[in-house]
Amino acid sequence: MTPGSNTPLPVARVTVDVTAPVRLDVSGLLLTADGKVRSDDDFIFYNQPAGPGVTYRSGGGTAPDAITVDTGAVPPDIEKIVVTASPDAAGQTFQGIEPTATVRDADGGAELATFTPPQLGTETALVVVEIYRRGGQWKVRAVGQGYADGLAGIATDFGVSVEEPAAPAAPAAPPQQPVAPPPPAAPPVAQAPAAPQAPAAPPAPAAPAPGAGKINLDKGRVSLQKNQTVSLVKGGRPLLSQVRMGLGWEPAFRGKDIDLDASVIAYGPQRNHVDSCYFGKLTILNGAIRHSGDNLTGEGGGDDEVITVDLGQIPQDVTGLVFTVNSFSGQKFTEVAKAYCRLLDAATGEELVRFDLTHAEPQTGVMMAKLVRQYSGEWDMTALGDFVKARTVRNMKEPGAQAL
Repeated sequence: MTPGSNTPLPVARVTVDVTAPVRLDVSGLLLTADGKVRSDDDFIFYNQPAGPGVTYRSGGGTAPDAITVDTGAVPPDIEKIVVTASPDAAGQTFQGIEPTATVRDADGGAELATFTPPQLGTETALVVVEIYRRGGQWKVRAVGQGYADGLAGIATDFGVSVEEPAAPAAPAAPPQQPVAPPPPAAPPVAQAPAAPQAPAAPPAPAAPAPGAGKINLDKGRVSLQKNQTVSLVKGGRPLLSQVRMGLGWEPAFRGKDIDLDASVIAYGPQRNHVDSCYFGKLTILNGAIRHSGDNLTGEGGGDDEVITVDLGQIPQDVTGLVFTVNSFSGQKFTEVAKAYCRLLDAATGEELVRFDLTHAEPQTGVMMAKLVRQYSGEWDMTALGDFVKARTVRNMKEPGAQAL
């Protein structure tokens, strides 16, 4: 199978195992129509190996972990089961690791489909495939969506409550005065066994370093640092409306007018180039992305060029947008001052996210930010600020793909 492809399931019970050169933790999540679990009980993994119609099987380190789905026992309000994988070793990524998911007849063992996600890198967790129902028929779809924050990041995106690891208890202070010996212990009293603890989700990732990690829009306007990510979610709901990406700059002190060109490059799930929106092509993706036109000087207050994006109308085969600025005339960014990008609500004009470029390099292109569609349907914006040698948007396509 290839990313995005699907095939009908000819049997009611299937098993999905995921193999790799290293040991992987495999899990399954039962999702409703809104793409979320109903409760933490719908997260099936090593600490909670059974749920309605879905079970987890450990390979014990000698065989691959697997998720089995009995489609006849899946509750009617569950529309899909996603199968995820993450390296068992702490901090390990999928760089150099090529996992393969195999879908089998759970009863007869016959192989039904296989999928190897392409071009993995620094991801630490992966939605591999999904088992879903469509028109009364159960199917399997190849996904291959990577996450940088491990299994806990996937669980959180799909609505699972991930507990923070408990802080270690403070050591007891040494006694200041001699303490009398304790009285003899009373004879032990028989007690009923304690009730088993509820399974805990994987621990949340460590707190991100400054300039990293993901936040949301619940507390209002967000000012990003380089490499920091904001999830375009407000009140728990994805922001599926028109937004504007405003890009601005000024000539450096006593500098000449500077003609920079803002663009956005659209990519597919395999980082394949889909289309580019710039001063020479002001509308792409059937109007879902529109460019305001070229600014030849950079003078004046406010945004110099604006790109409007209708998130709800972006085709499903577009999963990443990279916003770039180029100096076609060859002037370097060391001749530019106050370069920034900001994301606004197109309906209200409210500024949602801002990223100020605080340093410059003697290059002719810069990748300002990227928008990436998550598997859960949300869009994330990440501040980039990466300089490259590129005077046109055409020369930005490869660096943009590498940045996704």
